[in-house]
Amino acid sequence: MPEHIGTTDPDGVDFGWVMQMTFVLTIVIGSPLVAIVGLWVGGLTSWMDRLVFAIRVGAVVWIITAVGLYVVARQRH
Repeated sequence: MPEHIGTTDPDGVDFGWVMQMTFVLTIVIGSPLVAIVGLWVGGLTSWMDRLVFAIRVGAVVWIITAVGLYVVARQRH
C-alpha cells in the first residue's frame, strides 16, 4: 500500500471539483448538444466548417458550464 501523501482542505470554492465536473458535463451533455445544433445549421459543407463550428459552439458551452458550476459551488459553500 502506498504511503498517504496528504489531503486538501480548500478555503472557499474547490476549483478542482469545478473543473472536473465542467469536463464531465461538457462531454456528456455539451457534445450531443453541439452535434444536434449542428444538424440544423446550414453552410456546414466541409469537415473544416464542421470543425470550426464545433469548436466555437463547444467553447460557449464550456464557459457556460464552468460559470454555472462555479456559482453552484460558491452557493453550496
